[in-house]
Amino acid sequence: MEPAQSEMSILGCSPNGKGHNLGGDKYVPTKTMPEELDTNGTQNARFDDPDGILESEEFLPNGDGKKPTRFTDFEGKTSFGMSVFNLGNAIMGSGILGLAYAMANTGIVLFLFLLTAVAVLSCYSIHLLLKSSGIVGIRAYEQLGYRAFGTPGKMAAGIAITLQNIGAMSSYLYIVKSEFPLVIQAFSRADPSADLWYLNGNYLVIMVSIGVILPLALMKQLGYLGYTSGFSLSCMVFFLSAVIYKKFQIPCPFGEFSAANHTVSHLDIHLNITDNHATHDNGLVHEMDDSHCGARMFTMNSQTAYTIPILAFAFVCHPEVLPIYTELRNPTQRRMQHVSNLSILVMYTMYFLAALFGYLTFYGKTETELLHTYSRIDPYDTLILCVRLAVLTAVTLTVPIVLFPVRRALNQMFFASKSFNWLRHVAIAVTLLSFINMLVIFAPNILGIFGIIGATSAPCLIFIFPAIFYIRIVPKEQEPMHSIPKILAACFAGLGVVFMIMSLSFIIIDWTTGSSNSGGGH
Repeated sequence: MEPAQSEMSILGCSPNGKGHNLGGDKYVPTKTMPEELDTNGTQNARFDDPDGILESEEFLPNGDGKKPTRFTDFEGKTSFGMSVFNLGNAIMGSGILGLAYAMANTGIVLFLFLLTAVAVLSCYSIHLLLKSSGIVGIRAYEQLGYRAFGTPGKMAAGIAITLQNIGAMSSYLYIVKSEFPLVIQAFSRADPSADLWYLNGNYLVIMVSIGVILPLALMKQLGYLGYTSGFSLSCMVFFLSAVIYKKFQIPCPFGEFSAANHTVSHLDIHLNITDNHATHDNGLVHEMDDSHCGARMFTMNSQTAYTIPILAFAFVCHPEVLPIYTELRNPTQRRMQHVSNLSILVMYTMYFLAALFGYLTFYGKTETELLHTYSRIDPYDTLILCVRLAVLTAVTLTVPIVLFPVRRALNQMFFASKSFNWLRHVAIAVTLLSFINMLVIFAPNILGIFGIIGATSAPCLIFIFPAIFYIRIVPKEQEPMHSIPKILAACFAGLGVVFMIMSLSFIIIDWTTGSSNSGGGH
């Protein structure tokens, strides 16, 4: 079979719709170095783990050359469905709120093309990780780095995962800090200037961290979070349903809420203000100019370039892929690829529908944060307030999923030869959450620094590391450097460098001009 065919079959894209089980149910023999063989001639895949006590690090080949149906050192118990929930929750971030704005600046067709391209590239990236993992029998991102480049590779992967996910968790908790008080204030109709403890974002973010996030983060295995991940995704389905419903409820041009006119007398209702081409009706300021009320298939403007990094990082889940693979029941490369493909397909569908109906509601008036656009019409709309609460719930339940790879990375970097210890497990979670809370409460401006870090670490984790690890790990005897799979992997790494340069450039431009147009998928 040609290498190119292998790539297609693993991704489930063979012409007849049936992928060959290459690397999934059959062991692919590879040439190993002499020092990697034990006394029985069996490939030893334990790197940086002399005691062999790490969680799920190896495949053990049978004597007949076939890979066993499950890992012998760790038996995963998480079902296929729960794994899809966990990976989908890892993909789904607050970036979905900005996709309608991205569509408004690209057009429907161009947005669909870019989103499809990014989804396919994400599937390919995960394929590279899984194939590298299958060849050397390692299900840890950091240990793949060690296998490819030694200790520097392990440290680079571990640091990138730690910084990327700490930045993501900080942004999620900052959303809780800034949005949760507004939702409570709107529900209770409390005076915004009142000094009430339950309107203090600092108190609320601490309470959410201790009461919700910490107990979930203390779970021993990631698979236990499948139920909360399913509920988190349900919250985002509710968000999507509300966006679709509101499309048929809000006219264009829409009436903008005006607090000053919300208490006008009935004599002022329907008063026509000719100076600003608007009418006041029940506290709403109705725009008369409907020139922006039309969908565009293609749009190119000064903001179009900013949408490329936003979409490029819309499917960031790579630090979570291998931990989820570790706990998958009956793990094979093919089965985990199906988990990844299904998760990305579900998120792809939700992303497109949310962007489409959000854009078709506000067209050219779409803001960078979709829910803020709804608040311009009526900040006390009960449905939208419930949606904002659901989004906050989803964001909160994503934090434990994102914390697991950070704790695993720290264990791999500093406690690689140590067995599982509850005290260390709890201490890392408490320390991480305490550090992130301190950042969000006392130094919210430092989140801009995480923008730079995210623009650097995300391309590495999504594009560059999977490609260069694949090139280094797959033996030249099996796939020479001039083979199509490795040429594609090299091009993939180059694409990651391009995205990194673009993202950093836009962030620097934003800083120098004082605007805030760039953003990440998460």
